[in-house]
Amino acid sequence: MAQSTYDSQFISYPTYNGDDLELSVNNSGTHFRLWSPEAQEARVNLYNDGHTGKPYQVVEMKKDAANGTWTASLPEKLYGKFYTFQIKWKGEWKNETPGVWAKAVGVNGKRAAIIDFAKTNPEGWDADRRPEVKNFSDVIVYEMHHRDMSMHPSSGIANKGKFLALTEDGTVTPLGEKTGIDHLKELGVTHVHILPSYDYNSVDETNLQNNTYNWGYDPQNYNAPEGSYSTNPSDPSTRVREMKEMVKALHDAGIGVIMDVVYNHTAENDGSNFELTAPGYYHRHWDDGRYSDASGCGNETASDLKQMQDYIINSTKYWAKEYHIDGFRFDLMAIHDTETMNKVAEELKKIDPSIFVYGEGWTAGDSPLAVERRALKENVSKMKDIAVFSDDLRDAVKGHYTNAADRGFATGKPGNEETVKIGIVAATNHPQVDYSKGQNSKFPYADSPEMIVNYVSCHDDMCLTDKLHHSMEGEPEENMLEAAKLAQTIVFTSQGTPFMFAGEEIFRGKKGNHNTYNMPDSVNAIDWANKSKYRDQFDYYRELVALRKAHPAFRMTSADDIAKHLVFDKIDSKKTPNLISYSLKENANGDSWKEIKVVFNGASHEQTVNIAKGKWMIVAQNGKMAHDGSLGTTNGGKITLAPYSALILAKE
Repeated sequence: MAQSTYDSQFISYPTYNGDDLELSVNNSGTHFRLWSPEAQEARVNLYNDGHTGKPYQVVEMKKDAANGTWTASLPEKLYGKFYTFQIKWKGEWKNETPGVWAKAVGVNGKRAAIIDFAKTNPEGWDADRRPEVKNFSDVIVYEMHHRDMSMHPSSGIANKGKFLALTEDGTVTPLGEKTGIDHLKELGVTHVHILPSYDYNSVDETNLQNNTYNWGYDPQNYNAPEGSYSTNPSDPSTRVREMKEMVKALHDAGIGVIMDVVYNHTAENDGSNFELTAPGYYHRHWDDGRYSDASGCGNETASDLKQMQDYIINSTKYWAKEYHIDGFRFDLMAIHDTETMNKVAEELKKIDPSIFVYGEGWTAGDSPLAVERRALKENVSKMKDIAVFSDDLRDAVKGHYTNAADRGFATGKPGNEETVKIGIVAATNHPQVDYSKGQNSKFPYADSPEMIVNYVSCHDDMCLTDKLHHSMEGEPEENMLEAAKLAQTIVFTSQGTPFMFAGEEIFRGKKGNHNTYNMPDSVNAIDWANKSKYRDQFDYYRELVALRKAHPAFRMTSADDIAKHLVFDKIDSKKTPNLISYSLKENANGDSWKEIKVVFNGASHEQTVNIAKGKWMIVAQNGKMAHDGSLGTTNGGKITLAPYSALILAKE
């Protein structure tokens, strides 16, 4: 299965897929089982403390050659104790490791902890239910970082930067605007996508007063929550319980929880838990033995090898079962192979069909894994129940991510119309879309709109607000606010799943910085005072969310339906650039509205369209939106659109 001559040596390794790796506790005692086929010896070091002191006991392990594991057992339940593994390899004892399966850890994650997970469940946990998802096109994703949501003094949140921040009801700004979980409820999103929340490497949990910030794309222990987000990182049970309390609070609010997972690389190379348990196996290499680095972070993992594939599948299943996680966003998903991703989705579906899996359909560098096997966006139709981000829509609407000054369709740059249409039809085959004019993609790569996540902004690169300030420099801020509304209107009315970056509904920026993964809270924290300042913006976004939820025409589930019901009006983009007009016809997808007319004017000047005669309800016009009829009606004919604006009309 492996792609390099170096990695081919690992294909013959025996594998083990039992559910007792690396720790199990039952009535007969505490049992350890470590997978390390090439180790010469292995041992368990037992500790009283999760951070300091020497082991109080060292237990030699016995080899089970048939499946490559080493085992040891003790007759008592060792709750409250800590442990590490050590293997002897090529005549030398390697450094201690908590193993790859540590589900609870001491401070800074260097020692695994033995805890009773049943005692970490919050009250009512057994009755906790994830929000029902009928179709993935019904999901509305809000991407957030724990610290960003709560650290600013204006948040009114007590547990700043913690899992518990999202359990606090009634938090408001000094001017009385809702923040935190109440803000999410008011906005109406269906799911939050939380940036990495497993135990990562870059924050010293013994020194939290330093307020070190990181996004968390540097995995250390994949199956234990990050300690800096708990109120007591030294207590292994606290971080587990508090993360569950957060999930339950969001579920009680009707909001699902999607977890950002980074199985594609490890924070360290030789010092990673993978290398300290089964040297060489879990990472990909080039023929000469060098680490391959498709992650751009120093290494990449080998999902095409059986034990790593099983690891990814079982780890996601663990989070779905133990923490009731509702979805997984795979970082640099194309480092993984399509077979692994299909198995992940298949196994999660058995737990709950509503679990949503999506990821970045690209890598950050070359890989020994053959291109046709990578989980690329171009290969998404080889995968089932998995979606990819649309960089087509992103770059066409706001301008290319690599060039801060580059404008897009929504900010007056001509020539992006056809690529925006690719986003509108969710990269499916459509008779009126010319893929040869696509800037990022040249063919319809999605078989279904449920394979596409549409967005203009996320944690990566310049957020939308900063991009607008940079690319529209010299224009009044009012123009930028209208362009932001237009950009998100395109996202939320397009087929597929809409995705937005936290705080942009109140025009949140990051002081013009691109990748703020290790920048301080002064750059990253959402200033909630903006909610009063940009109340009009928030109300527009709230209406946008409500419109999408109320009208299934924007949420079709098949490519055939899109091709049949979504009809573009003929516009010569050379003569009339930055104008797109289309109809959603014949009560599309069972919608109560017979026809919906959607027009986008991305130009810096007014543009006029000719609308068929008849009684139309105005849903959006000149930067205002309401789907309840309060904006009045029009009889069609010539209608002028303001610069950087959307027009949406509906016929009952």
